[in-house]
Amino acid sequence: MAVFGGGSTYTPELISGLDAQRARLPVDELVLLDPDPVRLDAVGGLARRILRKQGSTTVLTMTQDHDRALDGADFVVVQLRVGGQAARLIDETLPLEFGCIGQETTGPGGFAKALRTVPVVLEIAEEASRRANAGAWIVDFTNPVGIVTQALLDEGHRAIGLCNSAISLQRRLSSFLHVDPGDVSLEHVGLNHLTWERAVRVGGIDHLPDLIENSAEALGDMVGIPGSLIRLLGAIPSSYLRYFYLTDVVLQEELSGAHLSRAEEVMALERQLLELYRDPSLDSKPELLEKRGGAFYSEAAARLMASLHAGTGDEQVVDVKNRGTLPQLPDDAVVEVPARIDRDGATAQPLPGLPPEMLGLVQQVKAYERLAVRAAIDGDRSAALKALLANPLVGRYRVAAPLLDALLEANRAHLPRFFGKGVKTAT
Repeated sequence: MAVFGGGSTYTPELISGLDAQRARLPVDELVLLDPDPVRLDAVGGLARRILRKQGSTTVLTMTQDHDRALDGADFVVVQLRVGGQAARLIDETLPLEFGCIGQETTGPGGFAKALRTVPVVLEIAEEASRRANAGAWIVDFTNPVGIVTQALLDEGHRAIGLCNSAISLQRRLSSFLHVDPGDVSLEHVGLNHLTWERAVRVGGIDHLPDLIENSAEALGDMVGIPGSLIRLLGAIPSSYLRYFYLTDVVLQEELSGAHLSRAEEVMALERQLLELYRDPSLDSKPELLEKRGGAFYSEAAARLMASLHAGTGDEQVVDVKNRGTLPQLPDDAVVEVPARIDRDGATAQPLPGLPPEMLGLVQQVKAYERLAVRAAIDGDRSAALKALLANPLVGRYRVAAPLLDALLEANRAHLPRFFGKGVKTAT
């Protein structure tokens, strides 16, 4: 298993998740790759001590050599962040100067991250096709997951996208129902970070109507959405839909300066975590890691890879090609839905169509995602401008045009396709 972005402070979570799945997913060698040798040393050192404490026979390798990481790999896990937290800080703050929400996966910030990330992930995938084992899986946990997975699948790679939003909701909703999380099945529909829970089933019985009737306000508090809106929709929106349903409220909060940006919070947390990781006596993930975000990441990632390896056919929420699952969307559109996972990949069953209030937003955001993929791959400013115009969180030409110039300039060091020879420019 090769982990690109192995120096991430998330990696100890992944180690724990793999240990829980060792019966279905015995890992002979775990290769952590990261361009930052200081981070890699700190994170890899803790990972090695955790493995030793677990009594694991997994060989841990740390490297900055792509070829070494990919040679003979069966799984390639992508959890990288091009430009690091410094680029994230720009994603979260620069859009505010143009009256747009600053967020790292949606809106113009997420768009900038997609431009930086898609070419890098595609290069890794191309290298993997030459060096990894035949039939190797690329598991993408890198945001924006929907756009990155769309690019990977459009280019013909054997890939599945993964987000922790569904498993987090499953865990939280199980507490409402007082049942084991594994007994809860969600009808989770939409695009990555643009989803709704349309059913919450236990033993085949849908408890969502009762949950909404009796606990709409509590559910709303959980996802940052008014309970009245949950009643109106008859579904539980992802917390990321707050950016679309409450744009003015979120923008006012961000412009107030009352709180640090999430990037600034994470920068401080990562400094503390890396210092802890360097302690040679630490041999388990510290409690502070819970504040880093990504709840249940390790569980979701390890479960997915274990099911792909063992072919157990259990249901998980993943990002895959639609292939008729949501009838109003094209077959090749990447959607986030429940699917049965086996050695051949993810197979989703047809679901009822989306109602108009969901469908319109999904279609618009999917149009944006496709344009973002083309812009990222081709370095095409015209496609990039169209993408911002299609994005519901931008959508205004007099904002989109100067905003695009600012985003590209701020990310110049990470966008050679836009600033190198022969790139396409807007007409």
